[in-house]
Amino acid sequence: MKRKAICAAVALVLLTALAVAQAQEQYLDVYTAQVKPEKRAEFDAISKKMVAANHQNKGDAWLTTETVYGTGDRVTFISTRSSYGDVEQATGAFYGSLLKSYGKAGTDKLFQDFSQTVVSTHSELRRRRWDLSSNAPSDPAAMAKMLAESRWLRTTVVHVKPGQIAAFEALLKEVKTAREKMSPPVTTLVSQAMAGQEGTAFYVTSLQSSLAGFDTFPTIQKTLGDEGYVRYLKTISETVESSETVINRFLPDLSNAPEDVVAAAPDYWTPKTAIVAKAKTAKDAVVNASQNTKMDDKK
Repeated sequence: MKRKAICAAVALVLLTALAVAQAQEQYLDVYTAQVKPEKRAEFDAISKKMVAANHQNKGDAWLTTETVYGTGDRVTFISTRSSYGDVEQATGAFYGSLLKSYGKAGTDKLFQDFSQTVVSTHSELRRRRWDLSSNAPSDPAAMAKMLAESRWLRTTVVHVKPGQIAAFEALLKEVKTAREKMSPPVTTLVSQAMAGQEGTAFYVTSLQSSLAGFDTFPTIQKTLGDEGYVRYLKTISETVESSETVINRFLPDLSNAPEDVVAAAPDYWTPKTAIVAKAKTAKDAVVNASQNTKMDDKK
């Protein structure tokens, strides 16, 4: 009896810790660049300079992905934020790191060169919806491990019709409940656009260490059963305006991954550009800083 009571207490503590961890707000600061195909090499080179500066000067951290199935030459930089204030602070850290490495004129030139490599850019702030995610990592260490071991992301972007948010969220909660009963567990992470997106958009993402991993991902019909699947299709037709599924892969050489992610898989995530940056001389920095081309501060 005493043993059962102890087990129950331990389970309660773990569930409480999980609830607290997931109750904490978390945002995804997402910057997407549509790169000119003929400028891709230049885009990568400039991005690596930004990685090196932020890595050396302990600036901002981010993970970079490239769309493989979807619009080509689309590169996305994703940072995790704890609040709107954190967004502002991280933006300052990013820009400050570039200033330390290249000076004001050199930084302006870097941004100007960057703008010449892209067709367009798009910034978006998304809020993690832990209440709609299934089998989400229970703590920051588990999240870092999952990210570190992942190489591919499959994301379905769902645009919900006006006035149908509650019905769509109820559907996602039904799917979440079903997935959390499955064995082996299936993890999906849901976020919702808070700024930078027209209308209401949800993002449902699964991560895998290889493309083959998606072969084992159960279909919605298998997850919900035949009757549940019929209800699912009906609700989707009533609540969803449009949807799109894309597959991205991580680009470690264009990422300045958070320290806990690097620690979980250092061979994959350690920025190779940092080694190059350390070899730069003070003379290089002076040459960069001496260039006088001006542009509006972008960060």
